[in-house]
Amino acid sequence: MGDSGPAGLDDALQQLSTRWRGIDLRQLAYFAVVAREGHFGRAAVRLRLSQPPLSMQVKALESRLGARLLDRGRQATVPTAAGWALLETLGLLLPPLVEGLEQARATGRGERGRLRVGFVTPAGTSFLPGFVRALRERWPDIELSLNEATSDEQFVALADGRLDAGFVLPPAPDSLSFRQVHAERLVLAMPARLAAAFPASTLGAADLPDEPLLVFPREKAPGLHAEILAYFAAAGRAPVIGQQAIQMPTIVNLVAAGLGIALVPASIRRSAGADVAWRELDDKAPRIRIGVAWRPGATGGPLDRLLETLAQRLQG
Repeated sequence: MGDSGPAGLDDALQQLSTRWRGIDLRQLAYFAVVAREGHFGRAAVRLRLSQPPLSMQVKALESRLGARLLDRGRQATVPTAAGWALLETLGLLLPPLVEGLEQARATGRGERGRLRVGFVTPAGTSFLPGFVRALRERWPDIELSLNEATSDEQFVALADGRLDAGFVLPPAPDSLSFRQVHAERLVLAMPARLAAAFPASTLGAADLPDEPLLVFPREKAPGLHAEILAYFAAAGRAPVIGQQAIQMPTIVNLVAAGLGIALVPASIRRSAGADVAWRELDDKAPRIRIGVAWRPGATGGPLDRLLETLAQRLQG
């Protein structure tokens, strides 16, 4: 353990618990307020105490130190030489001590600390920016570390403690807690060259272009992969799977390159270029669902504040 001042911290703690037993922070603070105010009456008002108990506490401090700290006059109370020495030390000690106490309390309540959060790309293009703003506005002392990763990567990182929470695509492993926080319809992204051949603003699975289907790999997003194929199957279609990619923007870029069509979250359209044409899908179309996952035994601290903020936004 490192040193703190002339004596090590261990020595200082030993002296406080033996030689200076009986002195508490209230007595030191009361003395400092009286010395700064120069009057017991004004100090009592500031401390919201009656004057006799305040005077008794300062006398108890003087008795324990074996030194008179204040000259008590009719018009004013001023520190003695011993009082000035103690007041100077308290001026150095008390502000960082109070700050340390406040930090300890805030950390214990989860109002400060570090929060490591993973997220899938669809979360980053939809609800996540607004949520992050809300979290930072309400809890500015929480240090947020965001890491973009696929759901399966986040599940591993959550299990071994490298992430505190993750915004993922279901299903989540049974070993993790999970709460859905966002659902969004899928839309059709197709190469712009096909736009004239499919002028309708809304299409069903039976009406979609007979082009390779660009999708997430099954092992990266099994739930979403299965829902998309089930949508086609319900219309009697079995699309040919084309290129696969683990990031939604990459899938859209492959569509722009003319390699096929894709069903992607509606929010991804904001980041697409002119080489992609968009069409709404009918009411039977799948939706992408995003939830927050965390280790059941890891609640407490900043994670509680994250879950609390999410719950409030869902209620709103």
